Amino acid sequence: MTQLAQPTFRTQFHSLASPTGDAPTWLATLRQRALDQFKAVGFPTKKLEDWRFTDVSPIAKTTFLAGETGIGDTSIVREYSFGDDAVAELVFVNGHFSAQLSKLGKLPRGVKFGSLKQAFELDPALVQSALAQHADIEKNPFVALNTGLMQDGAFMFLPRGTTVDGVVHFLFIATGEAEPTASQPRTLVIAEDNVEASIVETYAAANGSIYFTNAVSEFVLGNDCRIDHNKLNQESTLAYHVATMQVSLGAKTTFVSHSTTLGGKLTRNDFNCTMAGEGAYATLNGLVVLGGSQHCDNHTLLDHAVPNCPSHEVYKHVLDGKSTGVFKGKILVRQPAQKTDSKQSSKSLLLSDDATMHSQPALEIYADDVKCTHGSTIGPVDEDMIFYARSRGIGADAARHLLTYAFAADVTRRIKVAPVRERIEKFMADQHGLPQDIAITNLGDFDEAAR
Repeated sequence: MTQLAQPTFRTQFHSLASPTGDAPTWLATLRQRALDQFKAVGFPTKKLEDWRFTDVSPIAKTTFLAGETGIGDTSIVREYSFGDDAVAELVFVNGHFSAQLSKLGKLPRGVKFGSLKQAFELDPALVQSALAQHADIEKNPFVALNTGLMQDGAFMFLPRGTTVDGVVHFLFIATGEAEPTASQPRTLVIAEDNVEASIVETYAAANGSIYFTNAVSEFVLGNDCRIDHNKLNQESTLAYHVATMQVSLGAKTTFVSHSTTLGGKLTRNDFNCTMAGEGAYATLNGLVVLGGSQHCDNHTLLDHAVPNCPSHEVYKHVLDGKSTGVFKGKILVRQPAQKTDSKQSSKSLLLSDDATMHSQPALEIYADDVKCTHGSTIGPVDEDMIFYARSRGIGADAARHLLTYAFAADVTRRIKVAPVRERIEKFMADQHGLPQDIAITNLGDFDEAAR
């Protein structure tokens, strides 16, 4: 392990490599194969096309230790918990499952829900059938790193015909310690046919903490499922957050996802959705709200592998200060995927002269009977709309903030999960100095123009 033995991840590797005998052979083999892959390629550099706008050298140069598995002050958990708004909630502290802070809830018969580490022992065949079968360790070095060092995470299995009434919440908390820490949380969701559920992933911490979260999520969905998904990033503004989500959709399955980035010093999200069954439908929406020197890089892939699969995508960025945003979205239509109907839109609002946005929508089409569109716009707040607002008795600053709020509402109003939508709205109201009720009440006047 000499090449990997930057001080960065030495502690985590040696703790896994110790001969405790508690890991099944297939898992030990998978970890070693992933670590060998990471050793071979190392951290990506800006010389690579997919990383040319994002410099991860600060991660490579920082010495990260393994975080504590427990937490003393639980106020941060209470702040981000959904409480009674979640039918079940799993809480992870620095990537480790906390049974004491979690609520397993009353889920339908046959649902398996809990720690991935426990699932390694209780359901090894089920886990082995899907884990690392979709998130490719050879395509992304951060996936290889996560797979090589993963110890725990969220696991959910939904048997055929299951309907979950209410929201399931996966809450990943970083404690932020004296020295920078790193965690490698993993999420695995397996759904058989005709399943309906709403799932939220939240990544959060107290502000001012320096740490690195390297998360990988795999959703393997059968036929005729209806899954509503949200990811909410409220990490520390000094934190590094790298995440890969890999989704596979069976025939006639509907998957709707909203990804929101509010925190993090450096954030990189790779979101790949494969429509593997005919008639599958995917929606990938995103909202990024940044300030200061924050940086967020979103790469999305809508992979149409079979015929008759519609998809839609709307990403919006609100950038202030010296923040930078990157959006690279690809619609891939393979040769068999006739009758594809896919639409992609990227819109960015720059609130300062120093904010920067790089937008690269792309179509890659090998079929000849398709309907695909994409578009991208970047610009400042419309001064005519500022004048319109001021003519109705709203101050200049409040009008600018209200228009920003309305611009983002094109995404937030599509979010069905009330706790997620309310947290985003509160964050924006706090950031822009607006009372939340005023912001919400006045959105209708400006919504169409702001879009």
